[in-house]
Amino acid sequence: SLVSIQVRVFTIMSSSTKDEKPITKAANMLQSVARPVIKIISAAIPWIIEMSVKAHAFYKTLPTNAVHFIFGFLFCFFGGLYPTLFAAFQATEQGGRASVMEALTDLAQEAMVIIEASKKDDKADEDKDGKADVDEISGKELLVRKGQLVLTKMNPEKVDKAIGSIYKTWLAVIAVLKLQFARTISMALSISEFLDRPVNRFILPTLNLATPDKYEKWVPILLSWATKAIAMSIAWTIQTFVSAVGSGMKGGLMMSKASYKFCMDRNMDLGGLIKANPKETYIDEVAMYVFAFMGIWFQFKIGFKLPFPLNLVLWPFELAEYYIRQTITN
Repeated sequence: SLVSIQVRVFTIMSSSTKDEKPITKAANMLQSVARPVIKIISAAIPWIIEMSVKAHAFYKTLPTNAVHFIFGFLFCFFGGLYPTLFAAFQATEQGGRASVMEALTDLAQEAMVIIEASKKDDKADEDKDGKADVDEISGKELLVRKGQLVLTKMNPEKVDKAIGSIYKTWLAVIAVLKLQFARTISMALSISEFLDRPVNRFILPTLNLATPDKYEKWVPILLSWATKAIAMSIAWTIQTFVSAVGSGMKGGLMMSKASYKFCMDRNMDLGGLIKANPKETYIDEVAMYVFAFMGIWFQFKIGFKLPFPLNLVLWPFELAEYYIRQTITN
């Protein structure tokens, strides 16, 4: 199990001090940064958890109309930038969101228990010399000490159940996305096969001539990887254009419906344009096309790349999008 592996690792680390074997530069570097890294993690995780809780509480206070408008706005203006990420959210929403939220809550609670115990450990002075014990030990000993603290304070069954729940949902989401983006995957494979012949005919011989004989066997493999990467890039670029238009229309419709209901709930008729029966007016269709055009135009205008400073704020989305694309394509 995960816990037994961790116990074995820390046992080996603690026993190695007796053997006094030489350690590598990487180990030295790990030991030197252990103390500041632990402090950063101890400060960052509670802040992340607190912000997440506040964001979720704020989300719960929003009226349904506002939630629909916000999600419509995201789909309309950013759907082409993160097609697989938004599709993953939708798949999770349909089956698994409650279990994932429960699992994340359990993991957050366990993290806070460990962090609070670590803070108390940082102040411990068992030898009564006026200095905290953690300040009197080496980086390696600190790693072992904190690792043992994690093992003793963590509830392994609770953590195992939470991770298993998230992993099961992730597998279900990936299965849905592979079906949803099967055409894109097939397109990438087709483009790769199309590129193989001219690449092997014109580029491969040239690279073989320029490569030393002992490395020549690697040329076809590396060239094949490069061809597949180019094919994937082309296929996902085309999918990005398609997703931008589709999500723009879908998001525009969500924003239009939310805006129409907002006006109806507040008896705003806008000069007779808002009617009790939406079928008697075309204002909602007009608003939908306006929103959709704005969203699609915005995505094409920025070249499907977030401008500064949005790229600094939303880099986790970029990373998640890249990872999901690689996962469902492979």
